[in-house]
Amino acid sequence: MRTLASTLLTLSTAALTMLAAPQAQAQSSSPTLVPAQSELGFTSKQMGVPVDGHFKRFDAHLNFDPKKPDTGSVSFSIDLGSVTLGDPQFDTELAKPEWFDSKKQAQASFQSKSIKALGAGKFEVSGKLSIKGQQRDVVVPVSLSQNGSLTTAVGSFVLKRLEFKIGDGDWSDTSMVANEVQVKFKLNFNGIAKL
Repeated sequence: MRTLASTLLTLSTAALTMLAAPQAQAQSSSPTLVPAQSELGFTSKQMGVPVDGHFKRFDAHLNFDPKKPDTGSVSFSIDLGSVTLGDPQFDTELAKPEWFDSKKQAQASFQSKSIKALGAGKFEVSGKLSIKGQQRDVVVPVSLSQNGSLTTAVGSFVLKRLEFKIGDGDWSDTSMVANEVQVKFKLNFNGIAKL
């Protein structure tokens, strides 16, 4: 009798654990990037003329709750070989050691150190940006908006290309290619809690 009772108790406990598991997984799952609806671009100036480019492959990982942003984190990786200016000849040039050196330095990355809420869906993300073995502190302003289950993060910041050895050697002349490059992004995520 005791054996039957204890077997039933064990089975009941196992069943409850199995039922609770999907709910626990759903609560602990992190937001996921929707690459097809996301963009990462930049604008540089060559002899004063704006030149637009973008990266075709990148990924982001979030641990983020808008109600507790200071406990969150963001990590971002960029495939430098996926850069394009829309012209194969220029794209080949960008892969060279003087520019992104993407055969040897395939990835750029960003890792947040802090996320600060500014109010009205605006945040300030501070962290380290690494490109071509160079690491710099950057502060990125981000605005969040939501439409159904989709959360859109939009922002831009300016980096100095020479700090990352982008356009090195003969290309370091800033009268030819400006040192300041505006980086802009629109990233869409599923799974971020309501603002």
